[in-house]
Amino acid sequence: MDQRIQLCTADDGVRVAYAKSGRGPPLVKTANWLTHLTFDWDSPVWSHWMEELSAGRTLVRYDERGCGLSDWDVPEISFESWIRDLEAVVDAEGLERFPLLGLSQGAAVAVAYAARHPDRVTRMVLYGGYARGRFERDSSERARREAETLENLLTLGWGQENPAFRQAFATLLMPDATAEQMDWLSELQRKSSNAENALRIERTSYGIDVREEARRVEAPTLVMHARDDAMIPFSQGRELAALIPDARFVPLQSINHVLLEDEPAWPTFLEHLRDFLGMEPPPEADPRGFPELTDREREVLEVIARGLSNDEIAEALYISPKTVRNHITRIFRKLDVERRAQAIVRARERGYGSAGSHGSSGPE
Repeated sequence: MDQRIQLCTADDGVRVAYAKSGRGPPLVKTANWLTHLTFDWDSPVWSHWMEELSAGRTLVRYDERGCGLSDWDVPEISFESWIRDLEAVVDAEGLERFPLLGLSQGAAVAVAYAARHPDRVTRMVLYGGYARGRFERDSSERARREAETLENLLTLGWGQENPAFRQAFATLLMPDATAEQMDWLSELQRKSSNAENALRIERTSYGIDVREEARRVEAPTLVMHARDDAMIPFSQGRELAALIPDARFVPLQSINHVLLEDEPAWPTFLEHLRDFLGMEPPPEADPRGFPELTDREREVLEVIARGLSNDEIAEALYISPKTVRNHITRIFRKLDVERRAQAIVRARERGYGSAGSHGSSGPE
């Protein structure tokens, strides 16, 4: 699987980068804070999302203005501009009717779009979202001081070599993450935007209020939320589901705002999403084993077991050498091996590589 990146232009001239991956009917994911189309793609935090959401669907996602591959120097960052950017992406793709997926602040964008374009949204799935931003749901002095603390972290810590400031956000998003995942998310914050834009985006999210739009949503809606989400309180997911007519609500047992691949909540999320959207279930597990690997990782393991080099694997699977390296890193971690030769032995014991071997099989 690979992604195709394109650019479109919003009504105020801002260029918005969007990507498509997979094949099949469209699934449009609204932008959330903060993303980078290429950096996310190979990450230990988001790659399982991209792979699963692209299975049997054409996943369309984009970087919001001010971050990622979209324009950073922009005159306006507002909730209305976020909706217009979504409109620009779906219009550029010529999509007439499609399901929407909204995560975190992207859930509010999805709700507002669905309310304003009821003829275009067929179904909507929201995870970790809210109808009211921080200042709309709590105007207390404590809430103001918490917001100021987060803003100071953004202002003082963004882009610094010492990741301590950025790590605070990573801990809120994924307290159950591994050190590798924490480091990656911390690095994403530096690569995806600058301090000024990150602060503008954060402040804009504080003022979100889509309660009225939520009441006007006509599309069948599924709302999911982690019970112990440290970034967006569980109560906000319940409120969002209560506002949308006939919305279905599913609590998930997790402490992570961004669901991780190896936690039980992740397959539960996928099961409900696939059922709700009518997506085909994944193929049966490979009888040769290694259920901890994704389908793509088993593909890569198959050609590793045949002795192909990284460049040969990239050519055989039509993916980049960098993507191959990232897959191999995850495979080694999941199989608890350190060297390529060890992975080959384990794979061949399970029947991988039966088409024969060639090329280098030395450690990398």
